[in-house]
This record gives sequence, C-alpha cells and structure tokens, in this order.
Amino acid sequence: MLTYVIRRCLHLIPVLLVVSLALFVLLRLLPGDPSTAILGPEATEAQRATLRGDLGLDQPLWQQYVDWIAGLVRGDLGQSWLTREPVGAAIADRLPVTVELGVTSLLLATVIGIPAGILAAVRARRRTDSAVTGIAMLLLSVPHFYLATLLVLLFAVTLRWLPASGFVAFTEDPAGNLRFLILPAVTVGSTIVAVAMRQTRASLLATLGEDYIRTAEAGGLARRRIVLVHAMRNALAPVTTVIALQVGALMSATVITETIFTLPGMGTLIVNAIFSRDMPIVQGAVLVVVAFVLAVNLLTDLIYAWLDPRITY
Repeated sequence: MLTYVIRRCLHLIPVLLVVSLALFVLLRLLPGDPSTAILGPEATEAQRATLRGDLGLDQPLWQQYVDWIAGLVRGDLGQSWLTREPVGAAIADRLPVTVELGVTSLLLATVIGIPAGILAAVRARRRTDSAVTGIAMLLLSVPHFYLATLLVLLFAVTLRWLPASGFVAFTEDPAGNLRFLILPAVTVGSTIVAVAMRQTRASLLATLGEDYIRTAEAGGLARRRIVLVHAMRNALAPVTTVIALQVGALMSATVITETIFTLPGMGTLIVNAIFSRDMPIVQGAVLVVVAFVLAVNLLTDLIYAWLDPRITY
C-alpha cells in the first residue's frame, strides 16, 4: 500500500506541471494590460513600464514561467501584484473557509443523500421511491445561483431566520458560524445530495439482486441487517466514487456561492483576483485547488480497499 501511495504521489507531479503550464498560458491570453488594471487608466506609460519591470512582465513568457516554477519548488507561490502580500499567506487565510464549506456540503450528502437513497431502494417502485427520485431530479435541475437567490429571499428576507451574507469564524462564535454557513452549504451541497441519492439507490438495488443476498434472506437474516450490513458494504464503493468526482464540481460551485454570500473563501479570492488581474493570486489559488482535488481522488482509491478487502494495489 505504501509503495502504491508513493507511486501515485509521484504521478501527481507531471499532472500539476501540465496544469500549471495551461493555467499560466491561459491567463496571459486574457486581453488587457495588468499594469493598467493595477494603476488605473490615468497612469502614464512610464509608470506602467516601471511597474511591468518591477513585476517581471518585461521578461519573455518562458522566463516568467520558469521563475514561477522555481518559486513553487522552493515553496514560494509569489507575491500579489496588487497588495504585495505573499500568495501563500492570502491562501492560508481564505482556505479554511472554503474547506469548512466543502466539508459541510459533503456531510449533507452523507447524512441526507445516502439515507434517502437507501430508503428509495428498499421501497422501490413505491411512492417513497418516486418522491426521492423527484427531489433528486429537482435539485440537479436548479442552478446554484438561482437556488442561492431563492434561499436568501425565503430564509433571510421573508422569514428573517438566517443572515443573507457575511461570515464569522467558528472559534469566535460557533453558533454564529453555523447560522452564516447554513444557506451556502445547502446551496453547494444540493447537487451532491441529489447525486448521492441517485447513486445510492441504483447501487443498492443492484446489490440486493445478487445471489448472496438471496442466500442471506433464505437463511432467515433480518431484512435490516441484510440491507445495512451485507448489501451496503458493497454498494458504497460506487457511491464513494461518484461523491469523490463531485469534489471538483463542489470547488467550482464555491466560487459562485461564496461570491453571492460574500464568504471570505477561495472562491471570492479567485474572483476578485481575476477582476483586478492579480495573476499570482489566481495561479496560486487554482493550483492549490487542483492539488486538493487530486489528493481527494487518491484518498478515494485508498477508501476502496477499506470498503472491499478484495481490492489490492
């Protein structure tokens, strides 16, 4: 197992290099001059030329990329062009908010989506199954920005139960942190809950049709034990795969959601940096997000072996 983990980690290096190159090139293809975006249209050409020299923008693109990669190897993500703040420090300040939002959304998928999928499978072709399937299709059909707007109108504007925007750290006020996080977590987690519902139902129905399940039923085992102990262990493997694949979509959903609810997370950091043409912030933040998604995929492979001992690496 350790050899497999080391080999997979080594495989991540070329993937991150390709992603970094594509990200660097795509950002440089954006129209406009970053010096103009930073200094404003009133700046003179001499001021813009001085700033481009300070930022290294007067160097060839290949030299700029090599310098950036050399900094990454040393653990230096660079400095913000706008605030001169180290990129690593900016990400460290914002990353906990996004991780908290993502973990809460995944907990919703686990606590709501999987039990609902089990209920739909054991009551297949009944009203309960139809209701769960209908709710899942509805959640998949509603865009995140539209769902966020509806939630704000209902719970913040009309009922005034929850705040419409803002954030407070968990260490400062746990109850306040939860109140600010509920609406964004529901918005981001809606799609994952729906996917977990559908995949759990499909996997469990397929597993319940296996021969060993019929043998257990013939042996007189309780239906609850058959479903929750024997069937769910095998049915959870594809569910884990689908939920892990949703992590990438979850990170993209946080960009929209954090902007709507003004959460000080990675999504807001990336959006603000794009508008201000602060390329080092965008490059560092996106690369950290990609590395996080790749790490989750590796963790998912390891969970397979725990769920099914027959799987070896």
